[in-house]
Amino acid sequence: MTVRSTLARLLPSPLTRSSALLHLGAAASLIARPRAWPWAVGAVVADHLLLAGSGLLPRSALLGPNLTRLPEPARARRAVALTIDDGPDPEVTPQVLAILDRSGARATFFCIGRQVASHPELAREIVARGHALENHSYSHRHDFSLLGPRRIAQEIGEAQSTIRAISGSAPSFFRAPAGLRSPLLEPALARAGLALVSWTRRGFDTVSGDPRRVLERLTRDLAAGDILLLHDGHAARTRSGAPVILEVLPRLLDTLAAAGLATVTLRSATAGRAQ
Repeated sequence: MTVRSTLARLLPSPLTRSSALLHLGAAASLIARPRAWPWAVGAVVADHLLLAGSGLLPRSALLGPNLTRLPEPARARRAVALTIDDGPDPEVTPQVLAILDRSGARATFFCIGRQVASHPELAREIVARGHALENHSYSHRHDFSLLGPRRIAQEIGEAQSTIRAISGSAPSFFRAPAGLRSPLLEPALARAGLALVSWTRRGFDTVSGDPRRVLERLTRDLAAGDILLLHDGHAARTRSGAPVILEVLPRLLDTLAAAGLATVTLRSATAGRAQ
């Protein structure tokens, strides 16, 4: 990453800068023409709705760079990225690792820092088996997108230092809790040296216990370069009580193999190296 691109990330996004200019313009118009207040207030309200709506769209790039598909070199190698969120979970993650081992698959685990601190051996096992640990905030707060700059930096930094200390490697990527964010996130990620990642498609496996539906969502229009999202933490349960990922993952890996698609970590995909 160049110095220029790093500095650009530290600045507000074009949408955020436009928002600031709009606020200044609205304030100036109220001073110059007080009777124009309905137009000024309406413009500001519309702007806030646009900013809020952008943060509610996990795959949007309006608030800053957002990786939703793998870069072209990885697509040319018929690679996909399997990403697994909200762990490590002492019940589910070991079974997920066993399934991945049987297929020789590689995955990227977006881990909650607090979970890594609670299960350090499991976090180290993920890395030992050839997978990558990335940053999913320290405590996975549901109000993450509403936090101020200091608390956002704290959530990112605590997870970053915890994962680095336990795994021996600092994360390169960040995924926001539930994918929701505010204009304050991108500058914080730039300072931490992290890139934002969302996904191409997800299975909604934290709310749906139907393995067939989850698999359909993940494989519909499946293509090289896709970033797929599942969960080992907070996993929904099937009718038999099993975490849904444990039934979906073997079928998903079979589907990927049949399509001639190889699983890679996000780090290897963005570095242009197969893993």
